[in-house]
Amino acid sequence: MYGWLWRHLPGPTLVRLLIAALLAAGVLVACFLWVYPAIAPFMPFNETTVGEG
Repeated sequence: MYGWLWRHLPGPTLVRLLIAALLAAGVLVACFLWVYPAIAPFMPFNETTVGEG
């Protein structure tokens, strides 16, 4: 997958590296803004018993 992405990015190596870093940062931001909050209610970490009682 990474090889396919690298071959399809335009420009010389430095430009490809910059674009790849921006893409990775975009994926990370999307995960924190939309993916993680959407799946948080379904995670078992929310079912704590410490402090309840």
